[in-house]
Amino acid sequence: MKKFLAALLSATSALLGTAQAPAPHHTTLSHPEWSRNAVIYEVNTRQYTPQGTFEAFQQHLPRLKELGVDILWFMPIHPISQLNRKGELGSYYAVADYKGVNPEFGDMEAFKRVVEEAHKAGMKVIIDWVPNHTGCDNPWVKQHPEYFKLDENGKMFGPFDWTDVYQLDYSVPATRQAMIDAMTFWLREAGIDGFRCDVAGRVPVDFWNECRLALDAATPDREVFMLAEATEPELMEHAFDMDYNWPMKDLFSEIAATQGEYKFGTEPRKFPERHAADIDSLLNVQKMQYPEDSYMMNMTSNHDLNSWEGTEMERLGIYAPAFAALSYALPGMPLIYTGQETGLNRAIEFFVKDTPPQWEPRNDFFTFYQRLNTLKHSRPELAAGSKGGKVEMLPVADRDIIAFVRRQGDSISYFAANLGKKAASGYIAPEALPAIEGAIDAMSGTAVQNLVPELMPGQFIWIISK
Repeated sequence: MKKFLAALLSATSALLGTAQAPAPHHTTLSHPEWSRNAVIYEVNTRQYTPQGTFEAFQQHLPRLKELGVDILWFMPIHPISQLNRKGELGSYYAVADYKGVNPEFGDMEAFKRVVEEAHKAGMKVIIDWVPNHTGCDNPWVKQHPEYFKLDENGKMFGPFDWTDVYQLDYSVPATRQAMIDAMTFWLREAGIDGFRCDVAGRVPVDFWNECRLALDAATPDREVFMLAEATEPELMEHAFDMDYNWPMKDLFSEIAATQGEYKFGTEPRKFPERHAADIDSLLNVQKMQYPEDSYMMNMTSNHDLNSWEGTEMERLGIYAPAFAALSYALPGMPLIYTGQETGLNRAIEFFVKDTPPQWEPRNDFFTFYQRLNTLKHSRPELAAGSKGGKVEMLPVADRDIIAFVRRQGDSISYFAANLGKKAASGYIAPEALPAIEGAIDAMSGTAVQNLVPELMPGQFIWIISK
């Protein structure tokens, strides 16, 4: 996983300097309306409670509803392979049985109860799906060896340094059909609303296009939502509603590192020099690359980042709150990972049982994310895809300041942040400021007179129309 993330980081750095031809068309997908102003939340079942079970997690649904969560993404819930297992409990991503449930978490009935209760609370549920590879003792290994790729010695293998898995072969039609059958099983049996697909970019695009048609046909009673762990525009044309905004995540880290705020690891990492102005450059590149109405998932943490790249505090330092707010203010859908709403500032163990975050008493982090979620839900300009307001960058006097407006009709959001090391004042000329009737501070709810207050390093303002 570390090698995979390092490759993504390198690709992102190159992306900022490369603009490709405009995307040829609008995505063919019709996104669920409930997804437009939604917030997604990643559930690490193993580490969520002392018990690490679905039943124990279910008790948190009222709190998550109060937080303002719309989509629950469960990390893999399948049994974990024993053969070549990593660590004490193994990697969630070494799947032993695509139609089974990890007994560590409970059984199918316990999971179905969570789905049912989440639905009653108005939340959707997607599960993590691992289509690129299986665990080394998955029944398919012996029953259907033709499903797998072989190395030059005729042996099954895993990608990168993932020694606990074997790579599937999608040039085999039966592999494709078996995978679609397993995914359809969860939609029908458990009533879930979709999938987050692990390393989706390593699986052929034409399979995903075929798969999406089959999944939609299997669920005429509801809309399926698909999230790709990838940053590949072609996946968004016909198959996925949303992909990972890895490039923006990496840019956040690069900006923080440029200002000396990146503190993760014992050995200094080399980052390209980046500034707030580069956010606009990346947005322009993505606008050209992606089909219109695509979604991208914005984040300051997830399970990979937390375990292998550090917490948002370690990577982003004093800019962590501003970048979190940016993940809501910019186009796309924001992600909250297990414990972020508590201010958890430690890595969550990946292969062994860990102490869960302290959920109570609630603190300022809960209030912070709750307020951001309310904004996401209530502001039409923040809708994902083409229904949201376009980003209108404002001219600023400093490359370490970002300031922009998003509007939809009379609804306006104006955002500015200081991502540098010096206090900033007078960074926008008065004539460039938007006209905002009844201007309100989005985070405090109080009236605002001055649209260009002095911003200290790491400070942001978010002003909305009444």
